[in-house]
Amino acid sequence: MALKAMDLFEAFAQDKLPKDQAYIVSSFINCTGTNGYSKFEVISYSAVKAIYPEGNAITFQSSGKKMHILVEPAAYPKKATEPYLREKGEQIPLRFKELYVLTAKNQARIYIAKQPIESLSSFTVAKPEGIDISFIFFEMPDLYITLSKFFEQSMNKDAGIPQADSKKAAKMIIDVMQNQMAFPGKG
Repeated sequence: MALKAMDLFEAFAQDKLPKDQAYIVSSFINCTGTNGYSKFEVISYSAVKAIYPEGNAITFQSSGKKMHILVEPAAYPKKATEPYLREKGEQIPLRFKELYVLTAKNQARIYIAKQPIESLSSFTVAKPEGIDISFIFFEMPDLYITLSKFFEQSMNKDAGIPQADSKKAAKMIIDVMQNQMAFPGKG
């Protein structure tokens, strides 16, 4: 059975990072101790020229598209602050108007980028710390099903989003990925 996903830094150490067509998903759970506050970053890339370590990170010489997702618990005290203006561990480089919002049954909010941000020459992924993770998801026929299950489970178990809302959010994320981050000639 082919490998669907693995830790990004393990894949690098084992020389298993694909040079073409893959997704990197990083999650940052409870960034500053705010219970349930989580950030996700999704990067799609293809046609890599080089991959190399840089300090405590991996740099990809490739164009890529990065999508940001933010999960904000109901009790989050800075709800009115634009995401790009929040403290370092809680910010994403987007304004509210650039995000879809889904309010869960428990009043938590899930913000999903309407459009990914393009990186035209290179991008860097920092090594995760604590319970944060970075996974590489390999191009396979059931890639989007695998990614959807990952987001649904992570939002439910790690961020405390009710199951039905986690499923809705995962579908919204996959829709953006398929429509705006899919690889040329893929859908």
